[in-house]
Amino acid sequence: MKNHISLTFLLLCVGLCNIQYAEAQFWKKKDKKKQTEQPKPTPKGSIQPYSKVITKDAITDDGLFKVHKIEEKEYYEIPDSLFGREMLMVSRIAKTASGLGFGGGKANTQVLRWEKKDKKVLLRIVSYNIYAADSLPIHEAVVNSNFEPILETFDIKAEKKDSVGNSTVIQINNLFEKDVKALGLPEWYRKKYKVSRIDGDKSFIDHIKSYPLNIEARHVKTYAAGDPPSNSSLGTISVEMNASMILLPKEPMKRRYFDQRVGWFTTRQTDYGLDVQQSKTIQYLDRWRLEVKDEDLEKFKRGELVEPKKPIVYYIDRATPKKWVPFIKQGIEDWQVAFEKAGFKNAIIAKDAPTVEEDPEWSPEDIRYSVVRYLASPIPNANGPHVSDPRSGEILESDINWYHNVMSLLRGWFFVQTAAINPDAQSPEFKDEVMGRLIRFVSSHEVGHTLGLPHNMGSSVAYPVDSLRSASFTQKYGTAPSIMDYARFNYVAQPEDKGVALMPNIGIYDKYAIEWGYKPLLDKTATEEKETLDSWILAHENDPMYRFGSQQWTVIDPSSQTEDLGDDAIKASLYGIENLKRIVPNLITWTYEKGEDFEELEYMYGQVLSQYNRYMGHVISNIGGVYEFYKTYDQEGAVYVPVAKEHQENCMAFIQEQLFTTPEWMLDETIFNKIESAGAIERIRKLQVNGINKILDFGRMQRLIENETFQADKAYSLLEMMTDLRDGIFSELSKGKTIDTYRRNLQRAYIDRMEYLMTEDQGQTYGDTSVNVSQSDIRAIVRGELDTLQKKLKSATYRTSDTTTKYHLQDLIKRIDLILNPTK
Repeated sequence: MKNHISLTFLLLCVGLCNIQYAEAQFWKKKDKKKQTEQPKPTPKGSIQPYSKVITKDAITDDGLFKVHKIEEKEYYEIPDSLFGREMLMVSRIAKTASGLGFGGGKANTQVLRWEKKDKKVLLRIVSYNIYAADSLPIHEAVVNSNFEPILETFDIKAEKKDSVGNSTVIQINNLFEKDVKALGLPEWYRKKYKVSRIDGDKSFIDHIKSYPLNIEARHVKTYAAGDPPSNSSLGTISVEMNASMILLPKEPMKRRYFDQRVGWFTTRQTDYGLDVQQSKTIQYLDRWRLEVKDEDLEKFKRGELVEPKKPIVYYIDRATPKKWVPFIKQGIEDWQVAFEKAGFKNAIIAKDAPTVEEDPEWSPEDIRYSVVRYLASPIPNANGPHVSDPRSGEILESDINWYHNVMSLLRGWFFVQTAAINPDAQSPEFKDEVMGRLIRFVSSHEVGHTLGLPHNMGSSVAYPVDSLRSASFTQKYGTAPSIMDYARFNYVAQPEDKGVALMPNIGIYDKYAIEWGYKPLLDKTATEEKETLDSWILAHENDPMYRFGSQQWTVIDPSSQTEDLGDDAIKASLYGIENLKRIVPNLITWTYEKGEDFEELEYMYGQVLSQYNRYMGHVISNIGGVYEFYKTYDQEGAVYVPVAKEHQENCMAFIQEQLFTTPEWMLDETIFNKIESAGAIERIRKLQVNGINKILDFGRMQRLIENETFQADKAYSLLEMMTDLRDGIFSELSKGKTIDTYRRNLQRAYIDRMEYLMTEDQGQTYGDTSVNVSQSDIRAIVRGELDTLQKKLKSATYRTSDTTTKYHLQDLIKRIDLILNPTK
């Protein structure tokens, strides 16, 4: 029995061991299977855990969005609170290929909105070109006809939920590395240089920085180009683009509506919600948000000056040479006197940018800072662009670009316009205080643009010419009522005019314009303001100091030109020429630098010719000129007024005497033998050809025809103008005089231009003047003039004894014959 129990126990133990062994083998196989099992791949497009996407290797920059960089991948982490908010994307060409202009210019601007839809994030372009208030029934129709296009779509890579707020992660590379045209090279560049495609291997993100209110993305784009402006052997163009994405304010600023009688940069919108019987385009001012503090409202109402809630602050770039910083800052703060007219003190302030030690995070690319940026560039220029909210016109930020070589431009202008009376300008290098004052002048002008003011080219004609020779007058009023004109420097003043001012300051018009644009009208809507604003304009409607004249690319209104001074172009130009006659004999002395070659002499002689050419242009613009005076229905008088006949005739006589009669005073052999082996004759020819071409302009000729049609004998007719021009240019014919080299060139230039008038393509617009050439009187009169001239030339050939003159006349006769009879 005992043995049986032992055997049973033994068998039981063996069985248990077998079971345990089997179980052990089972679990061992199971564990092995568990170890070799691979995780299932994440389905494409699925949203992953945040930690799987934004790993510990991420380099993160926190701001408007968090921007993460993991190797070559760039991610935006968008707070969910910012979906649906509107942002302004401003694209600029930051660095250009050689021959492709200069960096800093805007390429594109659009409003964007980020939207979350299912597992995607959409980036839409929002248009404010058409509009209707959302409270109006027509709003739905406007929305339906203004569907917001999608610029780009992104897969949601991850989401994050925490106590701070939810956020969504997307990879952003394609937006900046692919050819998203809204963020790349502008279309007109593509056409000009025959761009066919983007080269993806040579396009990349340089860096992305996030700030509290904006994100700045620098990306390099390389394009295959059939006709690149430089490095043609490569067949490509590379540019560095900067995309600024700026969060727009939740509450748009109150608009102020535009009136063309006061010059201003504006934003346009077609408003379908207005109670009018047509769609109407409205314009509102681009301006900074200057508001009265709540605690100062009563002071402001009493007429006391108050400080704004938030002043306009400009920082001076750290790269600016220290000696010029005070002058740039003065130019900025010169505008304080204008803002005082608007009721504010300390409204505009200049500050030094903090050093790296003071604020290592400070950057001129941060939208919170407006900066005067000093650029080491040979470009002789400065400009003052701004970024504004398209919903309201609020200026959000502005960076003034100051190119180093603007000093070269200033030196040339100041020399040629004032050296005759100003010892400070009679040297190749100006003293620092002199150049500093010129820099202050340009600084003020550019700041004016950033405040919203365009060029006011109608300002400088407000002053009588002889008043510009008065020390007391110019010290009080400057040389023009607006620093926004291109009045430059006082070329009218003569050596005996001691103490006369040489340049404009913040003038009467500037103060008036800033008051009109910025003075708060409390408790009034934008529409209700218009009556008050109109009354301010009418209070000065007949005062030329308060007049605005727009910049013209083709001059039709001679009272709104660049670079002019005074109310009489003939008198001002005569004074200017007298000063040039004083400069030319002194050019060698005033440009002398020991050990230097004659490059400076050549440059300044060229400046003399350029200034002289401006004088000719100022006078020529009066021939066929039409004044433009902006008015509304409640003002009397015409908007467009032709220049008086007598003045046009005097202008023609001036051109004959000062331009077409060879200006021998500028022919100085002691200058020529130091700067060139030949070229004086060609310089004179080019000046005279330029004058002829300006006078014999289709648009100008058409305006003369139209004026005669309405004014009859009171008008300077096209035929009278053409007769005066011919008689002057060919004055030698009736007397049988020898015709010298300069006059022969002039006469051939006249014939060439007449051929152009007979053969130029038809049906074009010249400037703002539309004319169908073949169906106007122009060609009939040109043909008649050529017929008359040909007869006079034939007669003159028998009266001259000079062989070269005879050959010249015979050549002109044949040229005319080919024009009138091209098939012979």
